[in-house]
Amino acid sequence: MRNRLSTSILALVIFLIAAASVFAQDWRTPAEVTSYRTTPDYAETLRYLDRIAGAAPNLVRIENFGKTAEGRDLKIVIASKDGVFDPAAIHASGRAILLVQNSIHAGEMDGKDACLALLRDIVVTRSRSALLDRAVFVFIPVYNIDGHERRSAYNRINQNGPELVGWRGNGTNLNLNRDYMKAETPAARAFLKLFHRWLPDFFVDDHVTDGADFQYDVTYSIDAGPDVYPKTAQWIREVVTPELAKQVDASGHVASPTYITLQNDTDPAQGLGFNDNPPRFSTGQMILENRPGMLVELHMLKDYKTRVTGNYELLRALLEVMNRDAAKLIALNHDADTDAAKLGSHPLDNALFPLKLEWNGDTTPFLFRGYKYTRELSAVSGAMWISYSHDPWNATLPMATGVKVALGTRPPAAYIIPVQWTRVIDVLAAHDIVMQHTTAAWTGTIERYYCAGMEWQGPPFEGHHPIFAGEGAGAEPGHFGHCSLTTETATFPVGSVVVQLNQRLSKVAVHWLEPEAPDSALRWNFFDSIFEQREYGEAYVLEKLARSMMEKDPALKSEFERRVATDPRFAANPQARLEFFYERSPWYQENRVGLYPVGRLLSLNGLQLQ
Repeated sequence: MRNRLSTSILALVIFLIAAASVFAQDWRTPAEVTSYRTTPDYAETLRYLDRIAGAAPNLVRIENFGKTAEGRDLKIVIASKDGVFDPAAIHASGRAILLVQNSIHAGEMDGKDACLALLRDIVVTRSRSALLDRAVFVFIPVYNIDGHERRSAYNRINQNGPELVGWRGNGTNLNLNRDYMKAETPAARAFLKLFHRWLPDFFVDDHVTDGADFQYDVTYSIDAGPDVYPKTAQWIREVVTPELAKQVDASGHVASPTYITLQNDTDPAQGLGFNDNPPRFSTGQMILENRPGMLVELHMLKDYKTRVTGNYELLRALLEVMNRDAAKLIALNHDADTDAAKLGSHPLDNALFPLKLEWNGDTTPFLFRGYKYTRELSAVSGAMWISYSHDPWNATLPMATGVKVALGTRPPAAYIIPVQWTRVIDVLAAHDIVMQHTTAAWTGTIERYYCAGMEWQGPPFEGHHPIFAGEGAGAEPGHFGHCSLTTETATFPVGSVVVQLNQRLSKVAVHWLEPEAPDSALRWNFFDSIFEQREYGEAYVLEKLARSMMEKDPALKSEFERRVATDPRFAANPQARLEFFYERSPWYQENRVGLYPVGRLLSLNGLQLQ
């Protein structure tokens, strides 16, 4: 008995000595060591994380989940109270998983330093250890590592510190926060695999805002619009959003529970504008994943310490809400997945599925905490120039809140994609969409689109010339034209891909394959070749064709003459005048210009699939 007691006392003494050794160490984060004058590079960030993992090996694990374009290892950090680091086991335990992504724009690394401090306080100092009671904290310290390591004092002209910051683009100068739907970069594809392995219950994307000057140091938004599962949207509106604002304000920061976008950049008094959230963005992608996603935008002109500690308090408050409401959140996500898997069940009765939302003109009064400002005509730019003071200006302004469905579709039971469209199919595979293949050539009735009137954006945007209004300086908006839906009989080769909508990721498939969706494969140029005419007629041949057609069809002759008389551009273009007849001939119809190759299936009867 005395031997066992002595052994227990010895073990306790060893534990206390080890604990004392841990607490005696300097656990300040690299940013804290320099009083937030600097932020660590990637190597120093990993060294600090390795120290934490070494001090708390039963609570922290660091794993690779892929590589960047330049070949760097992408890392996630997992904090779990009982040494369980397997996602399936964590889900089975009934704990909610939070996934935080940092530095997708690598000059905006505030979230990285906030996560280092929060992790330390959870597993080393244990002052926040309760945050792991019913939740698991998973974070990506730096997502855009290649941009993060392109450090300079001149990368972020709008930002107040730290001294050296990273670059917005990745190693090929692409913006990773425009790549979620098209998934072209190695980082995006690694992220999707990570996300579907962990299937977190809540997602956070940490940023630093550009834009107006105001009192808020922490702004955030969690989408709760009509494209979000209704019960989840209600919980976000009524519980999460106000609770986070209350807790962040109580910590000494100033929070705005909406991302601040002005209707007029040079006149804040006109109110706050509408924020669109298509799935090229991380939080737009979360809507299609049936998960709540929070966009964090810390205010660029606040000092680095204020921004990092504000980010810390927001994440701390969110983890507290997730601990308290873990069971509810998990149930909401389960129900949202179940609801999404019913999307193609009754294609003839399907309600309109929203593809794009717009402001409907309605506003809600919003108490805006801004700064007093002056406006004047600039002698430099020739436009209105706004100059902010730091005198508080609190004003109730109209905020655009009313939403309408600007574009929608009635989803089919499934889509069928000809086997040769490999790049389109490859993106679906990157999203882990469940796909089947035809085992024999199939002919049957489908719905399909004919698209016309497309205009492509002039300057490149994310390496493309997309068919939508672009972003950034000098962007020339594309014009979509229109797609008309027809019903016809078509043949698809063996090996063609069938995507049924009775799956959790049905919304991803719809957004990628419906041509008019804001980030569809067609808009991102994956189907550009369908608009190219491969066969054509020589002028001397078309001249004979035109005369023959007018002789046989007086109505066609009258239509042509009327067009010549009323359309000067047409009348002055010899090729267009000849094309008028070619486009109305059987030869042109065989070209099938603008025929969208993806079919919509209302039934899978007769299809042989594997």
